[in-house]
Amino acid sequence: MRFLRPVTIISLLTFFVALGFAFWLHNALHSPVTHNNATKYITIEQGSSSNNILEVLEDRDILQAPLATKIYLRFFNMDAKMEAGDYKFPSPISAIEVIKQLKHGKKRTKTLTIPEGWTRFEIAKRIVKEFPTTPLMTEKEILKMMADVSLIQEIDTQAENLEGYLYPNTYQFELDIHPKDVIVKMVQQFKSIWQPEWDELALKMGKTKREILVIASLIENESKINTERNLVASVIYNRLEQRIPLGIDATNVYIAKLLGNWDGIIHKSDVEIDHPYNTRKILGLPPGPICSPSKSAIEAALYPAKTDYIYYVLNVRANDGSHYFYESAAKFAQGKAAYQRWLADQRGN
Repeated sequence: MRFLRPVTIISLLTFFVALGFAFWLHNALHSPVTHNNATKYITIEQGSSSNNILEVLEDRDILQAPLATKIYLRFFNMDAKMEAGDYKFPSPISAIEVIKQLKHGKKRTKTLTIPEGWTRFEIAKRIVKEFPTTPLMTEKEILKMMADVSLIQEIDTQAENLEGYLYPNTYQFELDIHPKDVIVKMVQQFKSIWQPEWDELALKMGKTKREILVIASLIENESKINTERNLVASVIYNRLEQRIPLGIDATNVYIAKLLGNWDGIIHKSDVEIDHPYNTRKILGLPPGPICSPSKSAIEAALYPAKTDYIYYVLNVRANDGSHYFYESAAKFAQGKAAYQRWLADQRGN
């Protein structure tokens, strides 16, 4: 009995020490603590060791039980992963919640919206603004990247740049992404939008993928009303068939942008210029797309309405961007005269 008593005492002491340790560890890991960095991003660099990560968080007062955390990771959660990324840690937060967050590394992102109908010139300007590099890249350098047609070589062997293939969409990009990767992503998005059956449909129409994209880019500029885009397409196809110049002013705007002369107004010189994109003078399609068309515009180019329309003019009464469509020059002249009177009134105001 005398021999057992010290053993019993040691066992009891060991038990209570272990119990106290367990209580301390649990309390240290699960007790939320406040800090002053809840609104700031904490960056965990790629390749950081677990000790480095814990030191960073300890320095920012986010992790206030570093010893307990190290013991927990060393003996109870050896497989825990802590990923690189940008983190925001709410306040208060417990050590165990910090560890859980560190499993889901994610870089900060920025939203990039490219509207339908933008040219590569507008897109380049937006990329320079939203994703500055060190050293700072210029629009001219971004446009040079957009001349890398290897990205679309299997799609369009005639392309001299990526005009038309930079799909308009809202994207999420990491803050430190390189402009080249932004461009690649936009081209990839175009490829994902283009349906395999569209190739066969274009072939049946006697058109190449490039020609369909050119027509879609014209439609994109001519009407923002999805329900009438197939009517605009019918006018384009009817004019092509009857060998009538398309006469689409958006191509004259595009020429001015190509030449660096666009000031927001179509001048007489823009209309009279001898240029392959001037659809007032050339017969047929311009050499390439004049903007980034949406899926809706591409579908309109592939599924034009069957009409005899040759003309259209803005419906000023509706004031919603829609158009009147005409089969005869006489009726079109009346509609155009009404439009010009309305335009003169607007300018007078």
